[in-house]
Amino acid sequence: MHAPGPVAALTALALAALAPAGCSSSSPSSSSSPSSPGSPAASSGTSKPSSPASQPGGGNQLQDAYQKVIADVLPSVVQITTGESLGSGIVYDDKGDIVTNAHVVGTATNFIVTLANSAKPLDATLVASYPDSDLAVIRLGSPPGGLRPASFGDSGKVKLGQITLAMGSPLGLAGSVTQGIVSAIGRTVTEPRTAGSPGATIGNMVQTSAAINPGNSGGALVNLDSQVIGINTLAATEPMSNGAAAPGIGFAIPASTITNIADQLIKQGKVTNSGRAALGITARTAFDQQFQPTGAVIVAVSPGGPAASAGLQPGDVITRIGDIPVDTLNALTTALASLTPGTKVTVTYTRDGKSQTADVTLGTLETTTP
Repeated sequence: MHAPGPVAALTALALAALAPAGCSSSSPSSSSSPSSPGSPAASSGTSKPSSPASQPGGGNQLQDAYQKVIADVLPSVVQITTGESLGSGIVYDDKGDIVTNAHVVGTATNFIVTLANSAKPLDATLVASYPDSDLAVIRLGSPPGGLRPASFGDSGKVKLGQITLAMGSPLGLAGSVTQGIVSAIGRTVTEPRTAGSPGATIGNMVQTSAAINPGNSGGALVNLDSQVIGINTLAATEPMSNGAAAPGIGFAIPASTITNIADQLIKQGKVTNSGRAALGITARTAFDQQFQPTGAVIVAVSPGGPAASAGLQPGDVITRIGDIPVDTLNALTTALASLTPGTKVTVTYTRDGKSQTADVTLGTLETTTP
């Protein structure tokens, strides 16, 4: 099956653009220092102290909780250097596998990794990359003793308002930590197309108010149970401000996607089950006589695929997926990215000028990883 191409803009935030938080070639000034956690904005939803003002010493207890999480997780967060650029990564297992963003590794196959608790550079090589989900795994050539893999949380338990800590190497400041909350869940976000990224559309992302800056990509978004709930990937920018960062709006790939893709890359060297929904079509944007987009016209249908089984044909123009309007190919891609394989949806389409519907059970997007 073939899935529609990527969306060009973030649909969840109509007034915001996006910038990869990934690679940074900036050097910090001598007066710069890593960010430190501040006061919480909302409850964590865990057993840790959540209302410091309501009990004596509550502020100190929350501070102690922050410091424990940092001590638990920061040793698992690394800095990855590729040529003159850098990003972050997370130690995935004790064999030296490190998970990061695909746009951090780009086209490189060799890397320098610096652990949070050591200044000694370590050599690493690419295991495999899966740009469709913006994830990659690299492996240390000689893993040191005492390597500390991170613990990954349950994406289904991530709740709005949970306190989060973002860990990584923003602007080259290794071992930096910022704090915020989970400000939204279930976001479908499209990355900008760059030399290091094909512009992937990723569903179910975690939105956070923790500061994410260039160099943070591939780093850890962590809850107060010392669990990684996402990989820091994107920060929103303000188009009307020449691309300046939009404060407090960042996005992380959820833990469930990370572990699904990373396990396949490590065990098989490729992804065979993307976990992404697909109709089993090739499509393009349809235009009316005034050259206005009117939907996604089907160019080809995969034999035996979901669309074919539901009776869809080349020439049909898809105008809605469930309750989601579709006026372009990008809109169709975004709609599918928010769904999962096996979901039954009603597809609205036009054929010979007449609007019709078909119930389609979505399939799985075929992978292109060699």
